[in-house]
Amino acid sequence: MPQIPLVDVKAQYAPLLDELKERIADVLDSGRFILGPNVKAFEEEAAAYLGVEHAIGVANGTDALVIALDALEIGPGDEVICPTFTFYATAEAIARRGATPIFAEIDPRTMNLDAEDVRARVTERTKAIIPVHLFGRPVPLAELAELGIPLVEDAAQAFGASGAGTTGVASTYSFFPTKNLFALGDGGLVTARDPELAERIRLLRFHGSKAKKDFELIGYNSRLDELQAAVLRFFLPHLDDWNRLRREAAARYAALGLGEVCELPADEPGHVYHVFVVRSPERDRIREHLASSDIASTAYYETALHLQPALRDLGYGEGDFPETERASRENLALPLWAGIGPDVQERVVAAVREAVSLEAVR
Repeated sequence: MPQIPLVDVKAQYAPLLDELKERIADVLDSGRFILGPNVKAFEEEAAAYLGVEHAIGVANGTDALVIALDALEIGPGDEVICPTFTFYATAEAIARRGATPIFAEIDPRTMNLDAEDVRARVTERTKAIIPVHLFGRPVPLAELAELGIPLVEDAAQAFGASGAGTTGVASTYSFFPTKNLFALGDGGLVTARDPELAERIRLLRFHGSKAKKDFELIGYNSRLDELQAAVLRFFLPHLDDWNRLRREAAARYAALGLGEVCELPADEPGHVYHVFVVRSPERDRIREHLASSDIASTAYYETALHLQPALRDLGYGEGDFPETERASRENLALPLWAGIGPDVQERVVAAVREAVSLEAVR
């Protein structure tokens, strides 16, 4: 049997390949590659799609976080609260600014930030909170917003998820090739509602300068590539359909009975299933059996941020975040992409059932 990948990006763009090549060729013919018309147009189109006033393209999702924090003038002596169950870049961006990441626990049902735990960790030095819309599931932000602390939404995994990117003073996105809206390389975006904050972000992404003559800030060289912007413009009108197909695939897993042998992600209307993550105490056994059946899977954040070697000086240890550590042991992402076939999903479910049955008779 052919191997089943975790995500098949090519399956999404293959039907569009001829026109995609034309869009790329148009950029090559133009000879404009840095901050050209496609970047400007994509920023306008993305802002309209997301329902925000300002969208600024940057080189990648990590730079998006760093620049957003820089624009808010967060630095040494400041604290920023974020989940410990997320990709390293969330905390890395805080540390890159010289601020201190303060980790918070997750809600075990959603694996997103637990607002009550965040509330307990706020101090007079807390200058921002970074809620992460993990795996494509929007974080309920009303309770966090009540704290009166600026929210910087990490929406890297949730472009197109309803409710994401609409509350924070800034929101950040990644266009890494496996994301729901993806580029053919790296790319990122920062959105903002306040025009002054947006202008500061624009300056920071280009060496702190408007025209490469006068330099107002110590900035970055972090610009969305014109080729990638052309690709993103082409893909954006397809996003709603792709997200619909992802939701249909998630529902199909449930209909096939996958929930009888592992815990499925709780569904809600805004969830766009960047990845399809189940939970099981038998995670490692399931993963081994899937691999032997030529089915890809992966576990996320097996070493949570509070236990990462680079962050050991923060003073956290095993047991500090029990729900996060349990999620690290139990979570498993199964194959899912826009257009995954029912036959593929049936094979995945059958393999998971086999793994659980084998464990039961051991």
